[in-house]
Amino acid sequence: MGWMFDIVGRLIGWLLQKQAESCEPLCPDDLTALRDTLRPGDVLLVDGKHHISSLIKYLSQSTWSHSALYVGPIAGVTTPEGEPHVLIEANSGEGVVSAQLSKYEHCHTRICRPEGLSEADCGKVCHYACERIGFGYDHKNIIDLMRYLLPWPVTQRRRGRMIKLGSGDASRIICSSLIAQAFEAVRYPILPTITHVESRAARCEIAEIRHSSLYVPRDFDISPYFMVVKPTLARGFNYKDMHWADLPYAAEVHAAQLTLVPETEGELVEAAYGPAE
Repeated sequence: MGWMFDIVGRLIGWLLQKQAESCEPLCPDDLTALRDTLRPGDVLLVDGKHHISSLIKYLSQSTWSHSALYVGPIAGVTTPEGEPHVLIEANSGEGVVSAQLSKYEHCHTRICRPEGLSEADCGKVCHYACERIGFGYDHKNIIDLMRYLLPWPVTQRRRGRMIKLGSGDASRIICSSLIAQAFEAVRYPILPTITHVESRAARCEIAEIRHSSLYVPRDFDISPYFMVVKPTLARGFNYKDMHWADLPYAAEVHAAQLTLVPETEGELVEAAYGPAE
């Protein structure tokens, strides 16, 4: 029966990979600012535009439908235009692949940065993800998501149970599970299960790593161990520099400060000495 679920899952995944009709985000990301802000080890959350993205957002009750790990430029891997691949991600149509940052230029994104991750462990996390390139996608998870297309309401408890389903094949993985496994390799927490232990001496908390198949993209956003980094603020933001449409005087002052560059030699002489008599 496993092969049958795999075939059905691939077919459903192909259909859901088609882009849905959706409007552009209110605040599209500045690709230059995003590129300047990202560091190796950062998790990039994406508000996707495909049909499958809508299902994942409903499943996890979150804005984020996809996650990718930023590892920095991968040697020898570029687009035909020469842009380096800097992301590792798992897609239903491709499996685990590398990708360029401009792929998500017109998407709403969020950077989640692991706080205090050492340089050595960061290298291990990135290396772990890069070694998984070529792994397949867990199409059984697609079939689980399709249950949410049924016409009756689904309770939060049942929704949580469905997230746990999947093929169980170690060589098949989804986007958030890939990243969760990479951080698990260095024992960096995301949303561990906490058990409170009390004794006569003291009270302590024991952390237990959750299975990687339980993670969804939003978990990196709500994790207390990941810092949300916004490129606009990270580069230095001053609200006084904003140009508002309802303040025409400010626009006129800005236009008056622009220096016109002479285009011809005659204009250059005229600008320096005044018009000829």
